[in-house]
Amino acid sequence: MQTPVSTGLFNKTGEISLKGVYADDVSPVTVSVIIPAYNEGERLPPYVGELVQAGIGQPFPVVEIIVSDDGSTPEHAQRMRACVTAAQTMLARAGSPHRVSYVAAERNGGKGSAIRRGWRSVSPEAAWLAFLDADGSVGAADFFRLAALAAASPDVDVLAGSRILMAGRQVSRNLFRHLQGRLFATFTDLQFQLRFYDTQCGVKFFRASLLKPLLPVLKEERWLLDVELLALMKRRQARALEVPIDWADVEGSKIVPGMDALRMLWGLARLRQRLDRLPDVALPAEAQGRTVSLPMRDEVRPLSPVSQPKQASRG
Repeated sequence: MQTPVSTGLFNKTGEISLKGVYADDVSPVTVSVIIPAYNEGERLPPYVGELVQAGIGQPFPVVEIIVSDDGSTPEHAQRMRACVTAAQTMLARAGSPHRVSYVAAERNGGKGSAIRRGWRSVSPEAAWLAFLDADGSVGAADFFRLAALAAASPDVDVLAGSRILMAGRQVSRNLFRHLQGRLFATFTDLQFQLRFYDTQCGVKFFRASLLKPLLPVLKEERWLLDVELLALMKRRQARALEVPIDWADVEGSKIVPGMDALRMLWGLARLRQRLDRLPDVALPAEAQGRTVSLPMRDEVRPLSPVSQPKQASRG
C-alpha cells in the first residue's frame, strides 16, 4: 500500500473533505466508524494514535475511521486534520488495510449532525456503520474487539457497548453523571421500551443494510441520535446485543450537568411524538420475511463459542 496524498477540498454540499488518495487497490472496508469531533484538538490526536496502534495489531476486520469535524475553530481543526494525515501515513507505512479520513462542516451542528454527515462519506461496501466518541473513554482495544464481534455475528444487527460494572470489566464514572444516566435510561425505557441498559454509551455498530434506508429520516442533531437510531432499528425488527466494555470518564465533557439532562428528557417526549407520526420505512429485499424481534437486554442470542460474551450479573 502506498502512502496517501491528503487534500483539503470543499465538496458539492459545502463541507470540507480530507481523504487519502491511493495509488494501489485497498482491502474492502467492513466497518466504517464516525468519530464526531468539536474542538477536540487536544483529546483526539492521542486517541487516534491509540486506534492506529491497535489497528496495526489487528488487521481484520478492515476499519475505516472518519473524523467528522463539527465546525471546530481553525486552531482545533488544524490539529485534527494533522493527526488524521499522520495516522493515515502511519497505517500506510505499516501496510495496514485500515484507513483514516476527515470531513468537516463549516459550522457547529451537534453530535448527531456530525455522525450523519460522516455516514454520507462512508465506503459503499461497508457492512457495518458505527460511531465512537472522540474523548477516548472507550479504549482502542475494546473498539476493535467490538468491531471483530460485529463482523463475526451474522445473527446481530445492532451491537452496542454498555457501561455496566461486572466481573472482568472496569468502569470509572463520575457518580453524578452515572446517576443522571440511570435516570435518563429509565425515562427512555418508559417512552420507547428499548430494553437497553445503556442507550447513551458512546460506541455503537449498525448493520448497514438496515441503517442506510433510515438515514434520510434521521433528524436528531445532538445527544438523542442514539435513542432515535435504536427506536427505528427496533421498528425494523433489528436483532440487538449489548456488550459490556471498559469505560473511563475523561475530563472535558461538553455535557452541562443538570441542564442537558432536562433538555434530553424534554427531547425524548418530542422524539416519541415525531416517531409516532413517522410511517414505517420499507425493509430492504434481503430483510423481507424476517420473524426476529428486538430481544430483551437479558435475552442474548447465541454467538460462536469464540466470540460469545459473558452474561452480565444484574444482582
